[in-house]
Amino acid sequence: MLFIKRRDYLNMIAYAEQGLPNEVCGLLGGLIDGDIKIVKKIYYLKNVDASNEHFSMDPKEQFEAIKDMRREGLQMIGNFHSHPESPSRPSEEDKRLAYDPKIRYLILSLMNRHQPVLNAFEIKKGRVSIEEIQFI
Repeated sequence: MLFIKRRDYLNMIAYAEQGLPNEVCGLLGGLIDGDIKIVKKIYYLKNVDASNEHFSMDPKEQFEAIKDMRREGLQMIGNFHSHPESPSRPSEEDKRLAYDPKIRYLILSLMNRHQPVLNAFEIKKGRVSIEEIQFI
């Protein structure tokens, strides 16, 4: 189960809306205890592709986020990106690029702007399973 502060969820929505019409992306740092993952910090990164269909994180920002996680004693929980015009589910490209089976891949859909949808996925060898998110 993944725990995320409601305030952080609302900030993710705001960030995704500011990035429209393009996808936005970022990393999630936090604490892991068995099957429990608690998001402590969200790193909002630049989508260097500037595309509404795919994203690539800025490598320099990504490196700085990882350094900050280490400094703060946090672990990499996962990454997130938005889908401005499609549902909150991994695309074929998302599945192909999911290299780390230990992290979670969060997708925030803004397809219905009045009802954003955030889901967390475990992706292993192209197989997708959903992980429950609890807002705290």
